Amino acid sequence: MIRGKPHQTLRLDRATHGSRLAPCLLIALLACSPVAQARQEPLDSASDLAEQERAYRDAIEAIETDHGAYGPGLSEQILGLSHTLQNQGRHQEAVALLKRGVHLARINDGLYSPRQLPLLQAEIASHIALGQYTDADERQHYMYRVQVRSMEQGELRAQALMQQAQWQYNAYQLRLGQAGFSRLMSMWDLYRLALNDIIDREGDSSPDLLPPLEGMLRAQYLIADYEPEDEYASSDDLGARQQLGRFNAYRAQSYDKGSAVILAMYDIEQKNEQAEGEEQGLAAARALTMLGDWRLWHEERKEAMEAYQQAIEELEKRDDAQVQLERFFGTPVALPNLDGVRPLIEVESPEIGDILLEFGVNERGRVVDLERIDDNEDVNQAQANRVMRQLRKTRFRPRLEAGEVVETEKIVRAYEVN
Repeated sequence: MIRGKPHQTLRLDRATHGSRLAPCLLIALLACSPVAQARQEPLDSASDLAEQERAYRDAIEAIETDHGAYGPGLSEQILGLSHTLQNQGRHQEAVALLKRGVHLARINDGLYSPRQLPLLQAEIASHIALGQYTDADERQHYMYRVQVRSMEQGELRAQALMQQAQWQYNAYQLRLGQAGFSRLMSMWDLYRLALNDIIDREGDSSPDLLPPLEGMLRAQYLIADYEPEDEYASSDDLGARQQLGRFNAYRAQSYDKGSAVILAMYDIEQKNEQAEGEEQGLAAARALTMLGDWRLWHEERKEAMEAYQQAIEELEKRDDAQVQLERFFGTPVALPNLDGVRPLIEVESPEIGDILLEFGVNERGRVVDLERIDDNEDVNQAQANRVMRQLRKTRFRPRLEAGEVVETEKIVRAYEVN
């Protein structure tokens, strides 16, 4: 049991609501789509694709001839033809075709027919490929309505909720449409719904709970760090002000909610480690370190050190204790140390990075003695200064020796500027 904080229950309340893309974010968006995943297979040759296209068009024509424009089976053939067009890079044609397929599925099978879902997923993938992110966002929102109305509680529904939460994160990064804080609230709510769905089916110690919990923690880091736009505070729109008030309530509870999420992850890791008897102490140490990072990031230094000390105790039980202690605490780590919310893009090889920086991290986790040491003329000093300003603002988990924080000098790291 973690010391220093009372145990907090895993189940959370069930309240809910409803520019150009960087290459790495484009990959993340496409990764949400089963269509995109399927298209990672080696593509057929141009002649094979042409033959597939002819076959699908012939099948569509035959159905329309025998059964009319709304004939059964048309939406399946349309989906197959759209995949063939996508594989040829003909996304504009695919979008028009897929819209027709969705319309057919609604007419033949009902307004919220699950038959629409693969068509919508394919349409979203093509909108993204075309750079039409606002259109992709609108279709994603519609797909979510279909999912929640057509899917019963189960694994697929939980996956759909998490995919929608990931979309809200990506839309937030792109600054699409609605206020960013609204995206973050949706992200939290969707991961929480997925969590409660899994608890109902698998219990409160299932390892399948860890992905939505990590998503919830990511949301809390973003919520805690977000500054609402000034125009919403002074807006005459009552609905906008109410949304902002709701977000401020979320933010006021962020520290406690983030702590509760990490404690839940710790409990799950503990239960499953005991059941499996493998990698003893590592999973618990990771969760405790995450808790320490969360506390330190919120300037709760004493409480952070308590969590780090407990992580050290877990690691000291292992035969390879020194190796693991060095791995966890042998070098300063920028916070947050969580995919999707890391403050800077760090690269492993100096040959790959745009700029090379040398700095120290003191006992309080602050950057000191920062200087640029590369001679890359392709990056001007203004660009480098932007990264250096961000680095100065970044809190680090300091290095620990024998359970005590120590200063680290002359750290050399490579960073990407663009």
